[in-house]
Amino acid sequence: MSKDTQQWATRFGVILAVSGSAVGLGNFLRFPGQAAANGGGAFIVPYICALLLLGIPIGWAEWTMGRWGGRKGFHSAPAIMGAMGRGKLFRYLGVIGVLIPLAVSFYYTYIEAWCLGYTYHYVTGGIDGVIAGAPIAEQTKASADFYATFTGRLENGVLTGGSYETFIFWALTFAVNIWLVFRGLSGGIEKFCQFAMPTMAVCALIVLVRVLTLGTPDPNLPDQNVLTGLGYMWNPNFEALANPQTWLAAAGQIFFSLSVGFGVIINYASYMKKKDDVVLSGLTASATNELFEVGFGGMITVTAAFVFLGLSGTIAAVQGGSFGLGFTTLPVVFAHMPFGNLIGAIWFFMLFLAAITSSISMYQPTLAFIQEALGCTRKAATTLLVAICVPASFLVMYYSKGGIFWSTIDDWVGTFLIFVLAMVQIICFAWLFGIERGWQEAHEGASIRIPGFYKIVMKYVAPGYLLIVFAAFCYSNLGDWIGSVTSEPLRQGAMLLILATIVFLCVLTYLGEKRWRAAGLDVDGERQDA
Repeated sequence: MSKDTQQWATRFGVILAVSGSAVGLGNFLRFPGQAAANGGGAFIVPYICALLLLGIPIGWAEWTMGRWGGRKGFHSAPAIMGAMGRGKLFRYLGVIGVLIPLAVSFYYTYIEAWCLGYTYHYVTGGIDGVIAGAPIAEQTKASADFYATFTGRLENGVLTGGSYETFIFWALTFAVNIWLVFRGLSGGIEKFCQFAMPTMAVCALIVLVRVLTLGTPDPNLPDQNVLTGLGYMWNPNFEALANPQTWLAAAGQIFFSLSVGFGVIINYASYMKKKDDVVLSGLTASATNELFEVGFGGMITVTAAFVFLGLSGTIAAVQGGSFGLGFTTLPVVFAHMPFGNLIGAIWFFMLFLAAITSSISMYQPTLAFIQEALGCTRKAATTLLVAICVPASFLVMYYSKGGIFWSTIDDWVGTFLIFVLAMVQIICFAWLFGIERGWQEAHEGASIRIPGFYKIVMKYVAPGYLLIVFAAFCYSNLGDWIGSVTSEPLRQGAMLLILATIVFLCVLTYLGEKRWRAAGLDVDGERQDA
């Protein structure tokens, strides 16, 4: 059996890598839209509750599970959860921890390519048709037309629905991702994140300073200024707290934002040593993510839109969703901004870096699982990974009309199954492995102690909170989702792709279990901890 000898070069490196996994498009595009649409400043109340009662404690559990599994020679969610859950049930539930990052990668690199393409256009002169000084209505239409053409939303077909540029930028993006993960943890992922994370922070600071120093660009519209824009984003509407949707949105944002329940942390942490501090590492990664999300994302996009487009234009932008805000509205904003093309290039390059630090974290868990299950080399595992992802990503690009195909994968895998995996993981950690045993394992080598009340949070509050949110989520959305699949062939095709991927991963789990038992590994977690 080929042994996975990957390891992190430094503890700071793994923190940056996990932070890079968490900091993605959702921080800069999804969070401000969610906050503005769900009570503004009041949104922070359920957001902080979800952070403290779900995000951080489940994150600590994942870090601990990963490091514990790594000591037993495992680096994949199926193997680690099978050992910690002591049997086949949790081993096969652990398949979700590989399915989520793999299936999300099918469309995420496609969106990542949009960021690279927009960066290229801003460097070479700006978005076609979005002319400075033109009426806002004309600019908005030109921006929307460019977005629809570039992303293939008008009709199916990589070239007929979009443009040859779309495919070229996807090919470049995919190649960079595969090259980085093939180079390994320390030589590829860690080194890139050491460059990308500080660069992202510098880019975000430049754009933030530019936005906060806009003042009142048009004296004829005195209400359209930075302070009013910040007020629209952050002034609390406490009536929103009575709406269950606000609490659902906050919990969902925390999961998307922190990579909790995503299958990434458990893999990354499995390469840490027994005395490496998972408590402080987990807390630092969460804090870094919050800096980018609340500190940068929360003050840039909606504020800039308000200054130039006013209240009605900003409301329309927020209602248009994350991608409408990022790829349709902001190009109009940049057209009104001094040095707009430069700021646009910096903005979309920052989004590209945020996306690629997330996407490489999606490929790594699958690569480790293939290598572990089949006992093959990293080169062979990378070849198989490419053989899976290229046709799957091609399907996403080909069936691009309306974004229906990829958004179905996002709904069922990138939303629904994240809640499921988070519930499975916290139950496995706190109830099957045992909260006392897990608590002791988490504090091995820890330089700070987790507050004692988090034992109750991990064992009772977090699972209960998740069950309530999940039940409310299913009540509000599941019927409509099922109905949309039964009535739309493109959604049915996406579900078939998901099912085919599940079957493939289950077969690998079956083969892997046989190999692990033959190698004498503690597959069912029956031996005393080392």
